Amino acid sequence: MAEDIRQFVEFKLSDEEYGIDILQVKTIERMMPITRVPKTPDFVEGVINLRGEIVPVIDLKKRFDLPPGEVTDSTRIIIASIDDITVGMIVDAATEVIQLSQDDIEPAPPIIGGIDANYLDGVGKIDGRLLILLNVAKLLKPQEINQLAQM
Repeated sequence: MAEDIRQFVEFKLSDEEYGIDILQVKTIERMMPITRVPKTPDFVEGVINLRGEIVPVIDLKKRFDLPPGEVTDSTRIIIASIDDITVGMIVDAATEVIQLSQDDIEPAPPIIGGIDANYLDGVGKIDGRLLILLNVAKLLKPQEINQLAQM
């Protein structure tokens, strides 16, 4: 049945593989200059001008308290929709689009890879590997969404 197949954009943060629902992804962009904005949370890197639209950018490693990494040729900004605003998320690499059936998605344990289950949609099993599925809508608290919307 096609109804229980979901597609995810797979990406890397450090050595872990993650996925976000493709329906929440607008585009994937190469790393570009980011303009810092004062008085924002630590994980907010600043804003970018994406084809005339000002888009706030967050660093997922900082959001999840993961060790920082270097920007490389593989570093990408995943542009996604969160509660009617567009947000960029810096990741080490965006690798592919994968399909998972509901049978291949398990509920998230309370903490996985140091990330609180509140941010997670579950854990996908694909080809003997685990894919941590993020719930983009829960990456930001309502007051953080309001702050980013005003940027």
